[in-house]
Amino acid sequence: MAAKVSSRPIMTAHVHPTAEVSPKATLGEGTRVWHQAQVREGARLGAECIVGKGAYVDFDVHVGSRVKIQNGAFLYHGCTIEDGVFVGPGACFTNDKFPRAINPDGTLKGNDDWEEGKTHVCYGASVGAGAIVLPGVTIGRFAVVGSGGVVAKNVPAYGLVRGVPARLVGFVCACGRALPGGTEAREASCRCGRRYRVAVEAGAPCCAPLDG
Repeated sequence: MAAKVSSRPIMTAHVHPTAEVSPKATLGEGTRVWHQAQVREGARLGAECIVGKGAYVDFDVHVGSRVKIQNGAFLYHGCTIEDGVFVGPGACFTNDKFPRAINPDGTLKGNDDWEEGKTHVCYGASVGAGAIVLPGVTIGRFAVVGSGGVVAKNVPAYGLVRGVPARLVGFVCACGRALPGGTEAREASCRCGRRYRVAVEAGAPCCAPLDG
């Protein structure tokens, strides 16, 4: 029996002539890398991603499919981005909790003189313009980090955090709209029709969809 051949056209990755993509990086089908962006060795980007002007994807960074990395965003190594994440312009994912240029004896720090911090951004989350995400943080599924926020703690799924440092102020729908009622335990409906239950578990507010 002959193998079934897909009729869907194969979309090759597009790299702007001014962008710098390492030959040791992997770009998925249909991914586009725009003006003056840099994607370093060992970085892996899935299908249909957009890497905006001047963005930087460090070595060994893992990015899922259909991710938008806007202009001037910086993703340093130790960062993992799942499918469908939005990274706003100028957002920065750091990886060193104790940054120093030199050791206590005055010698220049090398690769063996510090510990890489890990950051994980889950499916469908959004990180607003100019936000800074410190190492050791997980941003939950469909969560939203407000523009200019400094994230030093984990963000729960569907959580909305704002400020410096970023604090949980409420929850959002998968469509991106804020749910009414802040962090109070309740059932909440979005204008789009999706429904959620907000509860307090182990002393922390959390949110989950009621419609599966």
